[in-house]
Amino acid sequence: MSQTDTQTASPAPTLDHPVFAILKSQFPELSLRGTEFRGQASVIVEPKDLHQVMAFLKNDERCAFNFLSDVTAVDYLDYPAQTLGRFAVVYNLCAYSRDDRLIVKAYLDPSIPTDGIVPDPALEVDSVTDLWPGAEWPEREVYDMYGIRFANHPDLRRILTWGDFPAHPLRKDYPLRGRGEREAYRVVDRTSS
Repeated sequence: MSQTDTQTASPAPTLDHPVFAILKSQFPELSLRGTEFRGQASVIVEPKDLHQVMAFLKNDERCAFNFLSDVTAVDYLDYPAQTLGRFAVVYNLCAYSRDDRLIVKAYLDPSIPTDGIVPDPALEVDSVTDLWPGAEWPEREVYDMYGIRFANHPDLRRILTWGDFPAHPLRKDYPLRGRGEREAYRVVDRTSS
């Protein structure tokens, strides 16, 4: 018997988070992907379906993700592995009744060159501030730093940079030393007030 005959193929890993089965049965027509890494479950949702799935995750008693811990984004520009889009909007949900967390991601691809000045219509998802009011400032931060807009946001404006700032600093194509904004910025000291 050869060595290859004695080795058995390991089975594909199963996704055992209970929310995966609930989402699959609730939304059979949607394209949902589930992953688990080091005990952390993630669901990947199409941007157009994000708000519907998030509302279900919050309001369904089997899921009951009643706390939105964080909203952030990731720029996968020049990422070594294949991704579903250049940007991902990432939501960290908590269900305190079960001491459980779930990451929800929606991938977005720019449809025009991402200079940061002209808003890209493809870089937009629905806001979840109607579900979790605490999403207001994190969504504003994602908008400011990445240029991803949130439809139906009550006050979508920059939160960390000034209103006329010409770019989005956390995009990976933004220069590390800036584009000269600091050099052109007027310094305010005690004598100029």
